[in-house]
Amino acid sequence: MDIQEAFEVLNQQGWKLLVQHLKLVGISLSLSIIIALVLGISVTRYPFNKWMPQIVSFLNAAQGVPSLAVVAIFLPIMGVGVLPAIVALTLYGLLPIARNTIAGIEGIDPDILEAAKGMGMPSRDVFWKVELPLALPVIIAGIQTSAVLIVGTAIIADLIGAGGLGRLIFTGINHYKPFITLLGSLMAAGIAIILDQGIGFIQRRLTSAYRD
Repeated sequence: MDIQEAFEVLNQQGWKLLVQHLKLVGISLSLSIIIALVLGISVTRYPFNKWMPQIVSFLNAAQGVPSLAVVAIFLPIMGVGVLPAIVALTLYGLLPIARNTIAGIEGIDPDILEAAKGMGMPSRDVFWKVELPLALPVIIAGIQTSAVLIVGTAIIADLIGAGGLGRLIFTGINHYKPFITLLGSLMAAGIAIILDQGIGFIQRRLTSAYRD
């Protein structure tokens, strides 16, 4: 009976909640990537590089903040709904991307950069043709981490009225319906796996394109 009820819930509202969850994840992850790349690349360049130690320390410390706390912070500030959830998810998601962007660029062997400059390459070409391709695997690893974090944290966003698969999970918990909770959890896990594998595929294609 519980399994049948779970499928009834899926047919009635599961697909709608799945779409809500995908929207939350898609918008938040896109914003996180844009902001984090701009931040990470900027602090590796003059004159912003003088603030790099402070920014890296902040990113490392901020990553330790529980996801529930990040979502809860915006509740008294912005109220309930989708907007505060997207802001919270975006901030939570940009941390690993920004940190990996900085680490990827800073981890490049200086001799490689000097060799490129010695060949007469302008700074812009050095970045696009040398630094970015070498840092790309590390950057995309950060995006993969961020995607999985956002998918999981978006479940908690239902607590502030943003909807998504968290509604299935919390409904199952509150009403002692384990199959409904399992259904929501499996759907969220499926999104995380697909995103992780999809981003990994993109990374392999981009790396191959740069090599060619």
